[in-house]
Amino acid sequence: MLTFSQKQEAVVALKEKFDRANSVIAVDYRGLDVPAVNDLRGKLRDGGDYEYAVVKNSILRRAAEGGEIEGLTPHFVGPTAIALSYGDPVGLAKALVDFAKDNEAIELKGGVLDGKTIDTGEIATLATLPSLDQLRGKIIGLLTAPATKIAMVLKAPAGQLARLADARRGQLEEGGGA
Repeated sequence: MLTFSQKQEAVVALKEKFDRANSVIAVDYRGLDVPAVNDLRGKLRDGGDYEYAVVKNSILRRAAEGGEIEGLTPHFVGPTAIALSYGDPVGLAKALVDFAKDNEAIELKGGVLDGKTIDTGEIATLATLPSLDQLRGKIIGLLTAPATKIAMVLKAPAGQLARLADARRGQLEEGGGA
């Protein structure tokens, strides 16, 4: 049992995490065994700057009061865990949706993305988007493609000239042409 001061500290710490996070997803973990929860935590830890925590609903409600996460408070009933993303929200959504497909015991309740409340359908849609690293790769590819094409165009005449000179040399060696 937590003392009043411990509860206050937990609320302050959680409010700070909510303020730093760009997405928060509420999860009903009822029916998950400890190895499955540890597996989920490991996937989130390996996947990026994510956090998964089981917190008492009363502490969640108090920490959400007056913040961007306040729209999520109706989901703070029953066994509730929260998953927070401090970086790429798409990666968190993908990890949770994939885990929910493999483990029927877990249920996504809802979430908040950059201050906007999202439902489970929007979380599933978010999970289908390319991750931040994939988008960065595409942008780099788009930026380097024109430079590569320019280099190939500039290199082509010199290559043609070299092939022409080689062909002429071959003709001269064969027939001693003029």
